[in-house]
Amino acid sequence: MRNEGRVLVVDDESQLADLFATWLAPDWETETAYDGSTALEKLDDSVDVVILDRRMPGQSGDDVLERIREEAYDCRVVMVTAVDPDFDIIEMAFDDYLVKPVSKNELRDVVESVVNRSAYQSAIRDYYALVSKKALLESEKDDSELADSEEYRQLCDRIDELEGRLDETVEDLSTHDDFVSVFKDL
Repeated sequence: MRNEGRVLVVDDESQLADLFATWLAPDWETETAYDGSTALEKLDDSVDVVILDRRMPGQSGDDVLERIREEAYDCRVVMVTAVDPDFDIIEMAFDDYLVKPVSKNELRDVVESVVNRSAYQSAIRDYYALVSKKALLESEKDDSELADSEEYRQLCDRIDELEGRLDETVEDLSTHDDFVSVFKDL
């Protein structure tokens, strides 16, 4: 089953970038860039996940990450690098970090995880917006007006449906890190 979404793989080692893209291609639309400048040229709002090496000549992965966040692209960034993490990562705005070498399963799992966390974050924002509207209507309208309103019933149905989807997603969040990552941007 092919997931919806696009993954941009950025690594100056072209064979490795191509390998990562091949590993992900059965489930995601993939594209590669072999340097930071090309990555930024290829980046647009259709990219859901960026797999990003830190050490690259010219524009480093750290620089690319900074530009991605400055430009406010709505994508997840997974650093996949030979650079062992140090305290400098605390202020870096990535979503996950893998140290090379990585296996096919590790890479596929982390991409799946960040995609799922992103979908959950979007759904929870929608849920709270709808619940807020429901609470406002309930504070301003009497029970008979609410009972007579088709729009109110549809709102309640949408909230119930979204609650069910959120419950299913919570069951899929299997680690503490998944939960932390979901709520860090909210």
